[in-house]
Amino acid sequence: MEPRRRAQAAASGVASVVFGVGIGELVAGILVPASSPVAVVGGALIDGAPAWAKDTAIALFGTADKIALVIGILIVLLIVGAGIGLLERWRSPAGRIAAVGLGVVGIIAAVTRSGADGLAWVPAAVAGGGAALAVGVLVRRFAARADDGIAAGSSRRDFLIWSGAATLIGIATAAGGTALRVSSQAAQAARNALKLPSPAVEAAAIPAGAELSIGGLPPVITPNADFYRIDTALIVPDVAVADWSLRIHGLVDTEVTLTWDELIALPLEESVTTLMCVSNEVGGSLVGNALWLGYPIRELLAKAGPQAGADMVLSTSIDGFTASSPLEALTDDRNAILAVGMNGDPLPSEHGFPVRMVVPGLYGYVSATKWVVDLEVTRFADATAYWTDRGWSERGPIKIASRINVPQSGNNVAAGDTVIAGFAWQQHTGISAVEVQIDDGAWQPATLATAISDDTWVQWSMQWRAEAGDHSIRCRATNANGEVQTEQEAPPAPDGSTGWDTIQVTVR
Repeated sequence: MEPRRRAQAAASGVASVVFGVGIGELVAGILVPASSPVAVVGGALIDGAPAWAKDTAIALFGTADKIALVIGILIVLLIVGAGIGLLERWRSPAGRIAAVGLGVVGIIAAVTRSGADGLAWVPAAVAGGGAALAVGVLVRRFAARADDGIAAGSSRRDFLIWSGAATLIGIATAAGGTALRVSSQAAQAARNALKLPSPAVEAAAIPAGAELSIGGLPPVITPNADFYRIDTALIVPDVAVADWSLRIHGLVDTEVTLTWDELIALPLEESVTTLMCVSNEVGGSLVGNALWLGYPIRELLAKAGPQAGADMVLSTSIDGFTASSPLEALTDDRNAILAVGMNGDPLPSEHGFPVRMVVPGLYGYVSATKWVVDLEVTRFADATAYWTDRGWSERGPIKIASRINVPQSGNNVAAGDTVIAGFAWQQHTGISAVEVQIDDGAWQPATLATAISDDTWVQWSMQWRAEAGDHSIRCRATNANGEVQTEQEAPPAPDGSTGWDTIQVTVR
């Protein structure tokens, strides 16, 4: 009997936590969508995680890192729930106190996040209280110890009904809260109805020779749905254009505030720019190229008038994320913009709607702030940003990179004439050559497609007469200044990975 009661106590704790979290998610969906208990705890974990943990998560899960985090949180909650049930059985009301403590953790995470409102604490409080109430009832009724003097019910059927009901209620309310949160995103509805103004300066037409149209080679312009997403937001910020504004301040002669209507009334410009995440491994997919619509940041900074000694702009997202961009990268002749459009549409919400930064030549962690609302002109000596606080370098210039897309590593290749193809890039510098090496042979020149500009990646290809056997294929690029991509391997931290992309294929 005792082993069964212990198992029922653990299951009661799991059911209780599911119940509590579920009703907490429902309350969040009704009152404060941004304060989902799971999301605020997950956000706190993201903010508190060391750089190596973030790198590991991206290396393992790529753009599914947030899904993996949520699943991990839920698994931990279930394990904690089992412990709460056993604790309540062993020494009541210790389990209920632990459940309330779990809610307190959520409350702290909710009220300390950027932009938290006065009701941010409520969902986590409801979650903790609901879990405490449920575990007290279930353990007392079905899993109490014999020496507690409580005639605990012994029917397995009754236990399954009660614990199953608590679990189902938790799942249903969590699903309802999620649905309410999604349906309440007014900004998304406004985005769908938004029509952007025509650009005052149109991007030049994509050169006819920019697209090699080789099977397996991604297009030179990355569709919005395929564009990588790496950021720290578990819940995408819901920012209405009517509520958006940008403040430019700090070491400036004149503080500037810009509203949405003022921004889109400016002469907007189109430009094609490749973005890359600093977490991208050699040959990785955390890179994309899009047609952006926006306004040059240098023009806005010129109105503000940066003061002598300023060398950095600290950009801040509405969710509290910060990035440290060198002032010179935002004031020189590159197309550093406040972007409002992506590939002919308003920015997708997950890519920064309504406004984000796009800066050629810098990794995203120091430049590509989404949902941007604040630009502070300052000094690197006086301020730090989200990732620089975690050990990453301050300035983040893009390094020369190239990758092989065709064939894919591990593939079988038919003997005879075939093609090797991929991409190369170093934004704001440009690529002048790509070479390919088969096994330990001589480096052979690849044919470059026509580059859209120095701010974009370029496709390349090379014909290969494949002979039977196992082969190693690697590539390297040379930039427009004659610098050759280094062979030396380095991880993404602290300032971007290096090395030659190398694949293994079998020719049959």
